[in-house]
Amino acid sequence: MCDRESTSREHVPPLCLFPEAKDVKGLNFRTNLITVPSCDEHNSKKSNDDEFLMVAIAGIVTNNDLGYMQTITKVNRALKRKSIDFLGKAVLKNLKVTTIKSIEGYDFPVLFGNPDRYRMVKCFEHIVYGLYFHENKERFKGEVKILMGFIQHERKDLQTFTDFIRKRFELEDLRLDIKGNNPDVFKYQFCAPDNNGIIGFKLTFYGGTEVFGSMLPEGFEKPFDLGHAFMEKGIPITFTLEEEEFHFNRNSDPNDNFGNDS
Repeated sequence: MCDRESTSREHVPPLCLFPEAKDVKGLNFRTNLITVPSCDEHNSKKSNDDEFLMVAIAGIVTNNDLGYMQTITKVNRALKRKSIDFLGKAVLKNLKVTTIKSIEGYDFPVLFGNPDRYRMVKCFEHIVYGLYFHENKERFKGEVKILMGFIQHERKDLQTFTDFIRKRFELEDLRLDIKGNNPDVFKYQFCAPDNNGIIGFKLTFYGGTEVFGSMLPEGFEKPFDLGHAFMEKGIPITFTLEEEEFHFNRNSDPNDNFGNDS
């Protein structure tokens, strides 16, 4: 992350995301974890962000049983140490409670609201920098873009764009190595740099929380993409992947297109 001398080793992703044996019937998900050199500022001083990330993503509805177990054990213990309004102030603004029905017909209480996107993005960026160092034994210098696939957008074009990126990675999955020694908790994939030097990546937490992104190294110019330019200008455009169509800027409201939120 910086040029300071390393004084410790940092877990990537944070150690707290991996369930403790006492919470998952003695199973050990804290073996062979990735660590990278770190200075004190970029390790010990970010413990609050690590805990925030755990609270924010462990209970995502699409997660597997490990995410659920992490929520009812470690996350609940963390919340008991916080103020009563921690969730509504630090994790999900405009917090509301509702119920959803499972495929089997059971009702489950769920929380929903507006997440602290900026803080989440910084947490995921930190993880990506660490993974890049782990893979390449050098610091990444350049621009990182994060797209959180687990967030449902009210703006239709933003949701369509998220679905489009997810589909592109689905088509790439068979060609990309899946890495991570505890894949039910965390796994990641890096694409090889394309002709413009851009590196795509996908992070998956608890089997259902997906984060997509790209890395543009220093010295490379951001390529011009006509389709993306159309989206930003509000011009109607359709992309097709494996016969599935993704339509952008079809809404008649000029304030509700991809360009206004990109």
